[in-house]
Amino acid sequence: MTPLRQRFLDELARRNYSPRTVEAYLAGVLRFVRHCGRAPDQASADDVRAFQLHLVAQQVSGSQFNQISCALRFLYPHVLEQPDLVARIPFARKPRRLPVILSPTEVGRLLAAVTGDRDRLMLRLAYGCGLRLNEVLHLRVADLDGARQTLWVRGGKGAKDRGVPLPPTLREELRAYGRVHRPKDYLFVNRRGQPLHAGTLPRALVRARARADLTKPATLHTLRHCYATHLLEAGTDLPTLQRLLGHGSVQTTMLYLHLRAERLRQVRSPLELLEETGRDGARPADPEGSDPDPRGGAPRASRRGPDGGGPAGPA
Repeated sequence: MTPLRQRFLDELARRNYSPRTVEAYLAGVLRFVRHCGRAPDQASADDVRAFQLHLVAQQVSGSQFNQISCALRFLYPHVLEQPDLVARIPFARKPRRLPVILSPTEVGRLLAAVTGDRDRLMLRLAYGCGLRLNEVLHLRVADLDGARQTLWVRGGKGAKDRGVPLPPTLREELRAYGRVHRPKDYLFVNRRGQPLHAGTLPRALVRARARADLTKPATLHTLRHCYATHLLEAGTDLPTLQRLLGHGSVQTTMLYLHLRAERLRQVRSPLELLEETGRDGARPADPEGSDPDPRGGAPRASRRGPDGGGPAGPA
């Protein structure tokens, strides 16, 4: 290992970055080194610019582009002591897309189509408690608090702990699973007693989606989005939902306000109003009592007084 790589890893360790972040940052810096053909401390701002243009030409996703940019923005000020270069490493603008949401009926069909008791239980936990993939894989026996009817998520995204309600049906399923498998530390393990591989559960979900004949491109994280949206539709307030999801900002949680089905159904299209007007054969009444301007301008105020007579005088 070169001294520069060791220092890079040391600086990440000093700031307690997660292993996944360290791995991603190191891969991003190595990709930059391979592209420019020289060590990072010998690269210039033009090299960084050419590398980012190369990433755009390769059509990498916005998330991957920004992750590599974060790695370089960490490397130059904290490892190479070149803070001025950070301003020359921009982020990509990411499209803000709304996530796919399944209806409760569709979620039920999906979960019923999962084969294997273990995989079904893990996916039911993901939906019933709003868990991320890594949180499901690293659940421990000690995280189940039956007395408080709570599941504790330890070291979630951003190294934050949180508690979520554990539904009675899941408590019973977990007890039955424990009686059969006798887990000692992690709930769901492979033959070596280690947490399952990250690809195991997504593959089970893909197979279940095909069996349930769902056309929506649902992923495991879709179950977390469904958890949040369905709770909002059931009347859960936004601050409570923020705590259940472990969001650092309520702005992140507000995304789910746009996905509530009942709010969308309450909105009436102007086309509906137009068609209703055509059926009735009458113009809709003006809500403010103003008369349209015959010259095509803005509506002019009525000249009648408050009692329906002549013009109203000064108040």
